[in-house]
Amino acid sequence: MAGREWLHGGLSSGLTEAQAAARLAEDGPNVLPSAEPRHWFGLLMDVLSEPMLLLLLGAGAIYLLLGDLGEAIAMLFFVNVIVVIAFQQERRTQRALEALRDLSAPRAEVIRDGETRRIPGAEVVRGDLVILREGDRIPADGRLLTGVLMVDESLLTGEAGAIPKRPRVEEVEETGAGTEDACLVHAGTLVAQGLGQAEIAATGIRTRMGGIGRMLSETTVLPSPLQQASRRLVRLWAAAGTGLAMAVVLLSWLWAGRELLPSVLAGLALAMAILPEEIPVVLSVFLAMGAWRMSAKGVLARQVPAVEALGAITCLAVDKTGTLTQNRMEVAELFVPDQFLVAAAKQDLPEGFHTLVEFSVLATPLDPFDPMEKALQTFADATLDGTEHLHEDWAPAKAYELSADILAMTHVYEDGAPDHHLLAAKGAPEAILDLCHLDGAELNLLLARAETMAARGLRVLGVARGNHEGEGLPASQHDFAFEFLGLIGLEDPLRPEVPKALEACRGAGIRVLMMTGDHPATALAIAGKLGLPLPVPPLTGDEVETLGEAALKERLALATVCARLRPEQKLRLVKALQAAGEVVAMTGDGVNDAPALKAAQVGVAMGARGTDVARETADLVLVDDSFASLVEGVRMGRRIYTGLARSARFVYAVHLPVLGLVLVPLLLKWPPFLLPLHIVLLELLIDPACTLVLEAEPESPGLMDRPPRPTTETPFGWDSLRDGLLQGLGVVVALVLLAAWCEARGLDIPVARGALMPSLLLGAFALVLSVRREGLGPVRALWIPNPLLHWMGVGLAALLTLMLAVPGIRSLLGIVVPHGATLLAASATVAGILLWLEFWAILARRRLIRP
Repeated sequence: MAGREWLHGGLSSGLTEAQAAARLAEDGPNVLPSAEPRHWFGLLMDVLSEPMLLLLLGAGAIYLLLGDLGEAIAMLFFVNVIVVIAFQQERRTQRALEALRDLSAPRAEVIRDGETRRIPGAEVVRGDLVILREGDRIPADGRLLTGVLMVDESLLTGEAGAIPKRPRVEEVEETGAGTEDACLVHAGTLVAQGLGQAEIAATGIRTRMGGIGRMLSETTVLPSPLQQASRRLVRLWAAAGTGLAMAVVLLSWLWAGRELLPSVLAGLALAMAILPEEIPVVLSVFLAMGAWRMSAKGVLARQVPAVEALGAITCLAVDKTGTLTQNRMEVAELFVPDQFLVAAAKQDLPEGFHTLVEFSVLATPLDPFDPMEKALQTFADATLDGTEHLHEDWAPAKAYELSADILAMTHVYEDGAPDHHLLAAKGAPEAILDLCHLDGAELNLLLARAETMAARGLRVLGVARGNHEGEGLPASQHDFAFEFLGLIGLEDPLRPEVPKALEACRGAGIRVLMMTGDHPATALAIAGKLGLPLPVPPLTGDEVETLGEAALKERLALATVCARLRPEQKLRLVKALQAAGEVVAMTGDGVNDAPALKAAQVGVAMGARGTDVARETADLVLVDDSFASLVEGVRMGRRIYTGLARSARFVYAVHLPVLGLVLVPLLLKWPPFLLPLHIVLLELLIDPACTLVLEAEPESPGLMDRPPRPTTETPFGWDSLRDGLLQGLGVVVALVLLAAWCEARGLDIPVARGALMPSLLLGAFALVLSVRREGLGPVRALWIPNPLLHWMGVGLAALLTLMLAVPGIRSLLGIVVPHGATLLAASATVAGILLWLEFWAILARRRLIRP
């Protein structure tokens, strides 16, 4: 009760219930408003208007018209997958806001009508007097009126360790960073130590946490480069295919003199030949398989396109706390007069430091909540085990807590003799030195030592001991006589895998940019340990606030460290990097990172230590928080892109001979060699080839030694189109020559098809081999390990056997088994295709078409 009386002393009795109800009605509940969910019909219409989906629906309709129910069902299946993904994305945003709302609205202990009561956090209103105790999550933004608190604000600021909060008589303007808001407490942050009372100033959306929620709901997600490229491709090919198919129908009907139905069938065959309906399937399979492979390495894909986009990043914006560091405190340095030690938990601690560590623990609660106090206890248990300096059974007779006047705490222990007490104190170095009544040169020397340790990014505590004899204890710990013992420096340690992972990023041409809410000195110290280059001083939040867009872009171009950043400043930096042409991946684990995570092309959250808000907002989640897993994700993203480029070249190449065998006979008034049924048969080879087989290709050599690809480059762009068409050109010439030979000899259509269909299927298999490795050629590429390629060869052999050996299938396809000169001509055609592809490989090596 004494603590409660102290909290009430000299202050008002709080709001009345009537006042609280009126303010609740005026300001609304202390929760973050949820975005209105979009109606399912509107979302469905948006999804169905996507060109990719229109292509799938069109292909499904064509197959349905042809009576191929299996292919139609397959296309409709992928339509459903895309619709489900779109709905999931909408729910993902909702869940992020809900997680943020839950975090910001804990229960609260308030004073109303002069009585203390606990109420739901949603009912806290402006003007409420809130009692804050160790372990409480602060329900709303406010101003500390009494007491001294240590508050963990890492969720908001990214700054590791607790920050002291104490009352101020004068009005303090909130700046949102650093020590300027030393009397201000914020919603969602955690009281690590102390007892106090605050007056609520803002609730709900008006809190700093609410500002993050508002930014999160207003931030738009940019489509990945792959998504943009695929949309452009689909629009182009859909328009070209539709127009050409209609032209073929009219040409066949009006110019070639065929009946309307055969003309329509010819147009449908051409549409199927030219439309790359495999592209949606390729994208789905490659990204899904990539996500599965990444999950085995500890990287979960919440947004599937991010799997490939990770391989294209040019800038990795890294949050320091919890990403580069472990988001915990440990003892790093010890100092006693005339001795200095870089600490390690497993080392043998020199005798001269035993007393320093012993009294730091004696000045710490037995079951501490504060991260720094936990670190002191852990260090003592590891280094003083088996010595007389550990006192686990000691309990203090009295504790002097932190106060507004003295940022130190003292524990008083009974020393066995009557009226004799042992004193242990720890706190801010200047406070401990003041308790020791030091002055002059000695004081200046020790303060300089503390400042030097702080400049290395350490949080510094002073430790003192004392003895007190006499009846009773003084009212203030300042009335004791203390002896200065030394200084302890604590740090948030680096993750051990980070330096090697960052080196791999630099080797891959990826720029690394540290973003943190910590002090610039702390950020510089971490950057030095990581080996980050520092061509210019850190870019601070104050600079970001004052610089215009052009000046910020220029300043950001050389920066490697950004410090003292608020959430909205991180978001602005991500957008500035994107405006400068960077493909940005942003890592983070706190609430303060969520808007920037959402805005980045690839947002990466920590899975173990990350907040729900960060995980729900990010595209990827590192399950084990291992930064090295992110580098493996980049490697996987690049592998996926390489596989997509191979598949695109194959799709372009294999469609060309099919197009040639449909269009050339039409123009030359030959009978049709290929009908839709034959093209569907070819798809049995094409679909697994460009999806499963090429997706299973092993990683290309030197994948992580290349710079990031240009943002304008896509796996479906000009390079892939050029290479694919040139490889397919030789195949179509060989097949058209075979068709011309058959026509010149007056062979029946079934006989000609008996030569052309096997040659086309074997030519498609040769194209698969050719695109596996640029510059290698199909013969040597055959020996590169890929277990699925062997199964594809078995499937091809089975397909040829069924097509040529089963009479019913031969009759259905209109094929006669080739013999004699026809068989030799078909064999020569296949040999010519292989020779062309080997010649192309030589050209690719010499001209470095695709190094």
